[in-house]
Formats: sequence, C-alpha cells, structure tokens
Amino acid sequence: MRTFEEQTACVVEALFDDLLNDDETDFRCLQTDSGGSVQSEEESPSYFDPVIIANRLRQIGDQCNMDFERVSSQVLREVLMGQMEKFGAAVDALSRRWSDQNPELVYERAFLSVSVKLMMYILKKGAAQVNPSHLIKAINENVQVKNYIEACGGWEKLDN
Repeated sequence: MRTFEEQTACVVEALFDDLLNDDETDFRCLQTDSGGSVQSEEESPSYFDPVIIANRLRQIGDQCNMDFERVSSQVLREVLMGQMEKFGAAVDALSRRWSDQNPELVYERAFLSVSVKLMMYILKKGAAQVNPSHLIKAINENVQVKNYIEACGGWEKLDN
C-alpha cells in the first residue's frame, strides 16, 4: 500500500504524461485487465490505477472555466514568468477566488480543478519550465486538499 504522497506522485506523473502525449490516440478511458479484455472506467474494480485516476483528475481540471489571460494576480504573473516555486500559492489564491465566486464549489475541488487547468495552460503556452513535481508538491502540501481526497476514500474513489 502506497502512502498518499506516493499515490499523488503516480497520479500526477500519469497526468503529466497524458498531457505531453495528447496528440496520440486517446485511450484515457480504457484499461486492459490481465485477461486482455478492455473495460471502461465505470466497469473497473475499485483499485489504485494512476492512469484512470489521472483521467478523472484531467476531467476535474476541464471543469475550470477560468481564463488565465484575464486573471489579475501578481502570483500568477510570477508563475507564468518562470517562478514555478510559487505554483502552489498561485493555485491556492485562484482557487479561493473561484470558490468564493461560486458558493456551490468547495475550495478543495476548486483547488484540484485550477491546479490541473493551470498546469495544462503553462504546458500549452510554454510559459515556464514545468514538471510534475510542482503539482505533486502543491497537492501534497495542502492539508485541506489531502483531507478532502482521503475523506472521499482516497484517489481511487475521487469522482469527476
């Protein structure tokens, strides 16, 4: 059994790999079991599969409708200028703003959504040297988000 932090690293690395290889055939919703048959995500047993969980996390990120080009935030500007050590602070500030504007959206869910969407945005723009460690650290160091994921039943129970 892996720790939460180790599972987070596996999930984020799978997500990162998926984002970098986005132009290939899209098999994100499929997995092959040991018998070689293909199962959809919904039919899969409840176990830790970082590729399936990364797909869910990406779908959570797709729910973020924030336009980073129009957001006025000093810490976001710093991240986009290459200060990736401020990634977690930027995600926290943007998530709090978004969840404050949308009371039905809990902060922890907003954090996951914004963090993935911002990572996708940075990768697409080539705005900074980004690697999985920035997102891994942002999630693992946020106690509220960690507790939220664990309260859902862990990464494998997190729904999109």
